[in-house]
This record gives sequence, C-alpha cells and structure tokens, in this order.
Amino acid sequence: MRSEIVAAGADPETTVAALRELIPAAESVAAGVAEIIAEVRARGDDAVLQYTQRFDTGGTVPRPLRVPRDAVRAAAEQLPQAVAEALGLAIANVGDAARAAVQLDRTVRVRGAEVTLREAPVWSAAVYVPGGRAPYPSTVVMGVVTAIAAGVPEVVVCAPPGRDGEIDPVVLGACELAAATGVYRMGGAQAIAALAYGTATVKPVDVIVGPGNLWVQEAKRQVSGQVGIDSFAGPSDLLVLAEPGSDPEPIALDLLAQAEHGDGTLVLAASTSRELLEQLAALIERAADTGAVCRLIELHDLNQAWSLAQAFAPEHLELIGPEVELLAGTAFGDYIAGSNHILPTGGTGRFASALSVRAFRRSFTEVRVGDPSLLASTAAPLARAEGFEYHARSMEARIRDNQPG
Repeated sequence: MRSEIVAAGADPETTVAALRELIPAAESVAAGVAEIIAEVRARGDDAVLQYTQRFDTGGTVPRPLRVPRDAVRAAAEQLPQAVAEALGLAIANVGDAARAAVQLDRTVRVRGAEVTLREAPVWSAAVYVPGGRAPYPSTVVMGVVTAIAAGVPEVVVCAPPGRDGEIDPVVLGACELAAATGVYRMGGAQAIAALAYGTATVKPVDVIVGPGNLWVQEAKRQVSGQVGIDSFAGPSDLLVLAEPGSDPEPIALDLLAQAEHGDGTLVLAASTSRELLEQLAALIERAADTGAVCRLIELHDLNQAWSLAQAFAPEHLELIGPEVELLAGTAFGDYIAGSNHILPTGGTGRFASALSVRAFRRSFTEVRVGDPSLLASTAAPLARAEGFEYHARSMEARIRDNQPG
C-alpha cells in the first residue's frame, strides 16, 4: 500500500482540511442518493430489487428481500465452533456493557413540583451490516445486542447479498445468535430508503444504525428527518500519535488493519520523529493496496500532535509513547471486549458518540404539581410577556381550582 510523508502545517484546521480532501465527501454522492431514495419511495420492492441486481448480484435475478427464518437458524447451526464461541462471548460482553448504560427513572423535587425523568425504547430498529470485501458478523453483534439491551422489541438486520443472491452465512448465523427478529437481503442507499419509508415487504423502522460506505451514510443523513440515526459511521479513519523510539511494526500493523476497510478509509500516523515515519513507510509499502489512503505526518512537537487530533476527531485515536497515556491500541474493541465498534467517522467525533443504548431510547419527563400557586403565580406574567394569554389563564385557573372551599 502506498504512503506519503507530509509536514503538518501551523494551523491544524488547514492540515485536517487538506487530509479530508484526499477522500470523497458526502456531497459527491448526494444527488445519486436522493434519486435512489425517491425511486424506492415511488416503486418500493421493485426499485430495491432492481438496485440489488445492478449493484450487488452482478445482473443475477435477486432472491426475495426477506430471508426465511429457517434459513437464519440453519446458518447458525452450521457455524464453525470457534466462530460460534467467539460470537457468544462478544454477545455476552457487549450486552453487559450496553445494559449498564440504561438509565432508570429518576425523580427530582424542584420548587413547587416533582419531575420524573423517564426513558423508553423505540419500537423498532434496523442494523445495517456492510458487505463488499468481507462479512461483518461483529457488526451484527454491536448493533443488534445494543438495541435489545435498550429494550427495542423489533430489531432487524439488512446486509447486501453477494453475486449468488445470498447474505454471507456467518452474518446470517450471527443474526440468529444475537436474536435479530428479521433479516433482509438488501444493501446500499436503497436499503436505507426501504427501512425509512417501508415497502410491501420491508416494514419501516424508527431508528437505523450501522456503518457503511459513503452512499449508505449519505442515505442515512437524507432520511434522518423520517427516522432516527446513530451518526455518520462511514468510511473508517484512524490517527496514531507516536513518540520517537516507538516500535514501528505494531503501528504499521494497526494502520494496515484499519486500511483493510478499503476505499474511502483514511489512515494517519503522526510523530516528531522523521526516522519513525520513514520506518513506517517502508513497512506499509510492502502490503497489498486496499484502496485506503495513508499519510504519515511529521510534527514539530507534542502540542501540535494534540491540536491535530482535536481538529481531525478520528474514529480511532491511538496514543503511543511514555509521554502520552496509552488509551487504545488493539483490535479487541472491534470484536469481544464489550465496547462498541460502531463509531462516528469523518470528523463527526467532535459532536457524536459511539453507538450505545442512547440511540434506541427516548427521553421524556413527567411533572406532578401539588400546590400550583407558586408556579402559576410566577409563570403567568412570563407567559403574558411572550404574548400567550391563554397559557397564563390556564395556569391561573389551577390556582382557583385548588382554593379551599
């Protein structure tokens, strides 16, 4: 895989903008995605199957969109024992971590009232599992198990079929072990549109989560007024900050591991050591090309390194060396450690978070007012100041209703 050593500029925002321009932006596919969504809304199953034949099965007539339940069960029964055991451990750990984040009802006493903070799960959710280079059963676990831990009753999975018209059997098996309630043979922007608006076969859902290519993520963005989404979890990115003297081999392996996600992936390593960067370049260039973009960034000092990390807001940030705390540097989090690997990309880590039960739960409040006198007498003038006379009268009526007879 090709790499290139570049110098970081004085302004981290300018440096990051130049790095982001190395990969396609969402705007580049926005019009095409909008057309697909419109076609699915207008023609339903027919449009989804047409796009599946065009993009996924290579011209072969697609199988029905819904995978039969017995086929999902059979796939789980045929999983190699080692894979089934790994999925079982991942399901247990991800479930435990997710359930720990579920908030119980909390009641707060305020002046003149009692406010209960409540949460409830959405009714239905869909987990998008990418296809392409390799199957991603771990993504099934991350999405489905987290949704179930949040209390969602209906959790479906969709994944693009291969040229034989079928979803990879390991993905199907993971769907059964994770307890997905349904599986669809569809991918791309057309799958997102079907899940958001529904078709004759596909029931619309309340929330869509999961990683995918630029088309999938742009489709999620465009339907986000119709359904909830997790975040922009598109083509992957990694930034490694490494101090001089760090071992180049594990760093190169981490960069190459992330680069396996293919086109649109951006992998970066930054260091004040030119020698370390040259060692990384030599190691990386021995590997096969994956379509990912790799840049090695020469820094002036560690302060510049942190500014770069803050501006880039990577999906994965790896800190290596005695002067920076080692936050994360292994692939365990992608699979079985319990943390969720569906993470915001494209710099959206500045404001978005990893997939959690929060994506599948709604917050609301319940207010109980005992004696309304304090609140009503105080709030009525404020309501009138905003021009809402009947708001004020409604509150004042409560005072009269509670006067002693």
